[in-house]
Amino acid sequence: MTAQLSDYDYDLPRELIAQRPVQRREESRMIVLHRDQQTIDHRRFRELKMFLRPDDLLVLNDTRVLPARRFSDDRAIEFLFLERLGPKRWKCLVRPGRKMRIGAVTKIDGVSLRVEEITDGGERIVTLDEDVDVYAGGSMPLPPYINRASDDKDAARYQTVFARAFGAVAAPTAGLHFTPEILHKIPHTFVTLHVGPGTFLPVRSENIAEHRMHSERFSISPEAANRINNARRIIAVGTTVVRVLETAAAKTRRLKAVAFRKRQIEPQSGETELFIYPPYDFRAVDVLLTNFHLPRSTLLMLVSAFAGREFLLRAYEEAIRERYRFYSYGDCMLIL
Repeated sequence: MTAQLSDYDYDLPRELIAQRPVQRREESRMIVLHRDQQTIDHRRFRELKMFLRPDDLLVLNDTRVLPARRFSDDRAIEFLFLERLGPKRWKCLVRPGRKMRIGAVTKIDGVSLRVEEITDGGERIVTLDEDVDVYAGGSMPLPPYINRASDDKDAARYQTVFARAFGAVAAPTAGLHFTPEILHKIPHTFVTLHVGPGTFLPVRSENIAEHRMHSERFSISPEAANRINNARRIIAVGTTVVRVLETAAAKTRRLKAVAFRKRQIEPQSGETELFIYPPYDFRAVDVLLTNFHLPRSTLLMLVSAFAGREFLLRAYEEAIRERYRFYSYGDCMLIL
């Protein structure tokens, strides 16, 4: 299997990048990939249940997106607050970076903010004169390919209906299609992975094996681990859930010096830097529901490992011909 970055590329007409969600979550289109037969169907998300079996278990990511985007009082600087490091001290991304060198000062809601440090990844470590809630008055951090400012509608729609654990700066977008009514009819459980800004970082090495993933925090409760271990098939809702379950399965196998069946997961919390790309032996996930992903992205590589790169890219070509809507607010894909 190829490890070249250029083999994970495709051309997408810009007009297919969804700028708004469909009016009703469940009305999204769903392209269905049958790996065994190498065939493709075209459905609606509301038909998901017809592809599931009685003993299947949906696993969803219940992270909640923080209103982490703020602007300086003069609107000259955009901030994405990533992590509270201590009283009055934060890690954030800024734009434009050239205006926020070490020692630069601006104000948010009348409170002075000063750049103390610039990390190797370009994030700013800043201090504020007062220990304020930077998320109060913040807005949803929409991805950069959505070419508009976020508004009140995004506060609801760039959030899953089951979101509860604050900590993400990007939505687990495969979960955006669910309504409470649909979820109520399907056995499910939740894990948590707080999606970080690294989800949008490009892969810069032509040899993808040289790429190093960003770290993201995750947790699996005892109840969730028990349900996962006793399910017949696991349907992962999104690439974030795949990373959680595959990380947990690998850690459990290392910690327990005994032979396990294919899937065995212990309750745990920690961080994952797992980078999944072809070839990869999946230990925990049987079916994947996911949105469409950017060319040359780690997410496209993960889904390629699950579906097969050539089959996946053929499905992308067909989705483009059929005018599917792409990315965060777009349509979805079910890989059986």
